Amino acid sequence: MNTSRTEDLIQFLASLGAAMAAANYPVTLIRAMLQRAATAYGVPIEFVVLPNTVQVIGPDGQSGTTVKSSFVETDLRFDQTFPLARLVSAARKGAVVPAAGEAELDRIRATRHRLPAWATVVGYGVWSAGLGLVLEPTPLNLLGATVLGLIVGAIAAAGRGIPLLNPLVPVISAFVVTTLSILAAHRLGLDHIGLRALIPPLAMFLPGAALTLAVIELNSRDTISGTSRLVSGFVQLAQLAFGIFIAVQVLGETESQLSSVAVNKLGPWAPWVGVAVYAVGIMLFFGPPTRFFPWLVFVSYAAYSAQYLGDLLFGSYISGFVGGVALTVCALALARRRGAPPAISLILPGFWLLVPGSMGLIGIAELFGADGDSAIVVTFISMFAVAFGLQAGLVCWQLARRACRRRRHPGLSSPRVVE
Repeated sequence: MNTSRTEDLIQFLASLGAAMAAANYPVTLIRAMLQRAATAYGVPIEFVVLPNTVQVIGPDGQSGTTVKSSFVETDLRFDQTFPLARLVSAARKGAVVPAAGEAELDRIRATRHRLPAWATVVGYGVWSAGLGLVLEPTPLNLLGATVLGLIVGAIAAAGRGIPLLNPLVPVISAFVVTTLSILAAHRLGLDHIGLRALIPPLAMFLPGAALTLAVIELNSRDTISGTSRLVSGFVQLAQLAFGIFIAVQVLGETESQLSSVAVNKLGPWAPWVGVAVYAVGIMLFFGPPTRFFPWLVFVSYAAYSAQYLGDLLFGSYISGFVGGVALTVCALALARRRGAPPAISLILPGFWLLVPGSMGLIGIAELFGADGDSAIVVTFISMFAVAFGLQAGLVCWQLARRACRRRRHPGLSSPRVVE
């Protein structure tokens, strides 16, 4: 490969790694994918991968080295992760010319949301309603989750059009949701405000994926990436908690009136319907390809069913672990089928449904009032449970594939040969 093409390849791999980071790929997976791509292209390179930058170091063709860096400026939308996954797969096989790959990355970043803004606002209202049925299935909460979800969806849409306002959208949304909830509670004569009722309208701001990725990366000894994600995730939770408690203080409430006790007045069927409603909301809000819907429904029910059974058999703390295992194994198995979406696109909605971040928000809120003695335990165990579940699911999947290969090829007994 000549000097110019080598430099183009190094720049392409740096840009591809940054795009993967913008799509919330863990840094361990980014390094593995880039290494496989470098091997396929036949160029020896080294990587420095962080959540906000990717640096690729390789030969310049003249007994020296060249360094290319690419920075993550904004996250990719969920619908943009689908063409990105196809590009990553092609690059991993060395099947894309670097210049064409750069052009495809530019096209992916420039892709507009395929649905109009009003549809995303409605979609977020539907998403919030679905999570309301899962977390707190009562008629009043269902109405509140839907209406407040529409309001927050409109605030978020306005924030995207005003870049200076966008960083304040989580605080503003939490303040508005809490204020309207308190006023409605006064109007209806209620004696408390359920924290679980506040979660669905604020779901888009919950850093469940960031916190889970942080635990995975810390456990993989990627301390810089894991720590930065962990701090970022807790800052997001703190923004929401700040908005909630500003509203509480402005309206003269006390933190002890915030309750995290789960209530179900609709019946045991409600959360199961909520999962389907949630899936419809995901499709409208994020606008992924239409063919993604049946896959989304399947993996959502698989993750929720496992979490539900885990809660029945082992308790709430272990339920996140069981849900994480089922989510990972199901996503990896489905991704191998012809025409299936990539595994990462199947796993992300499961993050949002298992809602480790919502438990973290409840825990942080409880630090200021209700049941503060259990807040830290709830926050950290819920976060670690899902993260370890995802890792355990990946290990189970790899062991199962290795066992299948050994049955097909009995002579291949060495794990290294099988891999």
